[in-house]
Amino acid sequence: MEGGAERGLECPKTMDGRESNGNGSEKVIPSCCLKARASAPELDVKCHSTVVSGWFSEFKTFAANEAGKEVYFNNPMWPGEAHSLKVEKILYKEKSEYQEVLVFQSSAYGKVLVLDGIVQLTEKDECAYQEMITHLPLCSIPSPKKVLVVGGGDGGVLREVSRHSSVELIDICEIDQLVIDVSKKFFPELAVGFEDPRVHLHVGDAVEFLRRAPEGKYDAIIVDSSDPVGPAQELVEKPFFETIARALRQGGVLCNMAESMWLHTHLIEAMISICRETFKGSVHYAWASVPTYPSGVIGFLLCSTEGPPVDFIHPVNPIEKLEGATKHKRELRFYNSEMHSAAFALPTFLKREVSSLREIQNPVR
Repeated sequence: MEGGAERGLECPKTMDGRESNGNGSEKVIPSCCLKARASAPELDVKCHSTVVSGWFSEFKTFAANEAGKEVYFNNPMWPGEAHSLKVEKILYKEKSEYQEVLVFQSSAYGKVLVLDGIVQLTEKDECAYQEMITHLPLCSIPSPKKVLVVGGGDGGVLREVSRHSSVELIDICEIDQLVIDVSKKFFPELAVGFEDPRVHLHVGDAVEFLRRAPEGKYDAIIVDSSDPVGPAQELVEKPFFETIARALRQGGVLCNMAESMWLHTHLIEAMISICRETFKGSVHYAWASVPTYPSGVIGFLLCSTEGPPVDFIHPVNPIEKLEGATKHKRELRFYNSEMHSAAFALPTFLKREVSSLREIQNPVR
């Protein structure tokens, strides 16, 4: 629809909650709407994404009160704030079995992919996230050969993994086929990652996939997951990290999306605590600037299993020394070895609020 005038996108199907709609059938309520309803029970949540008067508002949930009047309130994942992008045109919207998928053309960031009302990537700044979540782990170990990507259905992480010529196998486990299909249609610069012959796609539940994975199979696992709400909550809990540790070889590495240091220090602390119990090597926190993510930054949790020590802060496998890597598929736009080390420099408030980070030394040699 031209001009982004659409509103009232229907709730997607999720696995979180159900209620009767009065005619004997059930309707499924998205997880963030369930949280919103718990905090504002007088509101009847109607939908996720809102595009009103040509603007998409990410952190707001659309609802209606008993009188049917439209009400907008903040998503409880990011209380007290909302981020909006000007919409030039809605390109696609549909519900999969798991979530609502929306693609629109923005005036400032190019095409935007939105899942369940939350921006996943934009053409302008996707490079920062995709490059950092991939090369922070892969440049920290020599000659990675077998890599697993959890999530990442847009193909961006695959594109970045393929820069490493030492890699022989790239498994990806994505639960939602629709995300893959939409990305191939609207984001070919990312979905090009699926074209690499080393890629083996598995559509299904990552938890079950990891449970079946042979022990010690992977050199690196990259978890490009959605925010830990509803079904994705399982991806930040100890059993999931235990299955990852089991699937990694000795001295193998994990890079896991780890939210915003400005908004989720309690979650960061919990994840670090779990990983220090689970992984017997190094555990570090890094971060990067991504303008269209909540608070403008995103964090990464880097972990290694017991075995050859891993120095995450100083890359032993620098991307600049890998033949053709910096221009493979597309020229690197954000990551380099200086950005790699700088990502581990932590602000004072984060060390103060997350006690387990206080012992991490300054990355400058």
